[in-house]
Amino acid sequence: MAPLRRVVGRLARTLKLLGTEAGMSTAEYAVGTVAAVAFAAVLYKVVRAPAVQSALSQIITSALHVSL
Repeated sequence: MAPLRRVVGRLARTLKLLGTEAGMSTAEYAVGTVAAVAFAAVLYKVVRAPAVQSALSQIITSALHVSL
């Protein structure tokens, strides 16, 4: 998360130096994209954890073995 903070900090400093609203929507999209990628990386790490994989496997297995 430290690289994300550095990117956001640099972006904020650059926008302050510009002093205008020009390109603000592009900057917002860039920050949103970086945040989405960081969230995806964290979610990937969580899902790849052995405990989570085991729990998901048990849920899927029990769902497939339900008698109707």
